[in-house]
Amino acid sequence: MADDLTDILVAQGPQAGRPLLGLTVLVVEDSRFACEALRLLCLRSGARIRRADCLQSAGRHLQTYRPTVVIVDLGLPDGSGLDLIADLAAGSPRVPVLLAISGDYGGREEALAAGADGFLAKPIESLRAFQRAVLSALPSGGGRVTLAATSDHIAPDRIALRDDLAHIANLLDRGTDDRGLDYIAQFLSGVALSAHDLALAEAAQGLAADHVGGVAPLSGLVRERLAVGHGF
Repeated sequence: MADDLTDILVAQGPQAGRPLLGLTVLVVEDSRFACEALRLLCLRSGARIRRADCLQSAGRHLQTYRPTVVIVDLGLPDGSGLDLIADLAAGSPRVPVLLAISGDYGGREEALAAGADGFLAKPIESLRAFQRAVLSALPSGGGRVTLAATSDHIAPDRIALRDDLAHIANLLDRGTDDRGLDYIAQFLSGVALSAHDLALAEAAQGLAADHVGGVAPLSGLVRERLAVGHGF
């Protein structure tokens, strides 16, 4: 039923100011803050969004419906987004649009080599840039060129930022191994970039470089922001 409805909407075509009308976007992203930004981008573009927060969840989604666009974060809690990109790029029929996202611009070449059609660096805040990335990868992209004429910048709900910080605080409380610390550093680096929080980004980079010496500064910043209601 969901696929039939999507087919009907696609047949109707895009409307002025909503160039992605009728498209279903699957976002594979573990950060609630980054996902909230993508939700707003899809909403204002006319697309509908579904979210998976890990590779396993993405697999379940892909077994039940056919998204037109799949957007994959490169760092996920249960593995690398590059593996999912490679699988989807080799699939038949192939996903029409396959985009990678990351807080590390260095992942762009790896994502394209794995089969991604494009790459979006965090923070993802520009409506026009988002729409262009999708439209340029669509086989019929030339017929969907009506881009945003109003405000280009989106501002995600900062409550989602607090959720991300609380998630990391819980992981730090439970303790973790080197692999877990790598995940925390990667996750918070992307969150910090999306929130324009330079101090937090530097602390995440410090943890990535030094698991032993970097935990305390990062943990202190996370708890400080939670204590003062950072982002509200």
